[in-house]
Amino acid sequence: MRTTSWKWQFRLAPYFYVSPYFLLFILFSLYPIIYSFYISLTDWNGSKVKSFIGLQNYTTLMHDNHFWLSLWNSAVIYVIYVPIMLFLALVFASLLNANWMVGKGFFRMALFVPNFVSVVAVSFVFVLIFNTQDGLMNSLLMNLGWVDNHIPWLESPSWARFTVAMMVLYRWLGYNMLLLITGLQSIPKDLYEAAYVDGATKIQSFFLITIPLVKRILLFCTILSTIGTFSLFTEPFILTKGGPLNSTLTPVLMLYNESFQNFNFGYASSIAVCFFILMMLVSLVQLRLFDDKNG
Repeated sequence: MRTTSWKWQFRLAPYFYVSPYFLLFILFSLYPIIYSFYISLTDWNGSKVKSFIGLQNYTTLMHDNHFWLSLWNSAVIYVIYVPIMLFLALVFASLLNANWMVGKGFFRMALFVPNFVSVVAVSFVFVLIFNTQDGLMNSLLMNLGWVDNHIPWLESPSWARFTVAMMVLYRWLGYNMLLLITGLQSIPKDLYEAAYVDGATKIQSFFLITIPLVKRILLFCTILSTIGTFSLFTEPFILTKGGPLNSTLTPVLMLYNESFQNFNFGYASSIAVCFFILMMLVSLVQLRLFDDKNG
């Protein structure tokens, strides 16, 4: 009996040690997801469920122009800043990983600082910088003679999207740069030396060695940037309140408006469920496109 008991204890011990993770995952992740899906099938105002309405919230959502506009806004912001951010992050990572670079620690910290500074504080600073009438950006551009009139950074739909994109780029450039530095440090130096012996230039080595070997890190950064862009909330909420003309409305900002302003929690839950499914599909497509077997 003692031998049998010991065997069972030996087999169950690993599951006992990992059980806290699964309990926390079920309590704080899995259960909220399942409960959110249930709420999306009801008419709920936050205090009590009025009625079970099935897929009516989803039907309404598919015909809601604001939802499709929020996805379009997120896609435009994504196209504006993600390619630029990843390219600059890779360039800065290459420079700060070079042996001849002086002050690497300082520049790495300087580029990473915006990531851990309060996003609310940074948003208010951007409001002051991009103020149409007396903002620093317009004053600088007009003093340099590059523009003749004030640019409506936060008052024009196209400029508002651009401003939000620039703030997100400023905030996440250093974070992606550090991720890419870790990938660059794993590349053997012998590859660059062999390429140099074969007559390859530094630019050729960058495109033929560096980029292919940090492909998976770039994929990770791309997926994080995609999810982060479509789930933007604080930046457009403080900068533009989703305006002008809903040009910076995002799915998460729309979810906030429906839940905490309109108290339509059932409809807001349907937005959350659709957003979760959409991000999962987009991530799977990106994984498929970056798969080594496909190219």
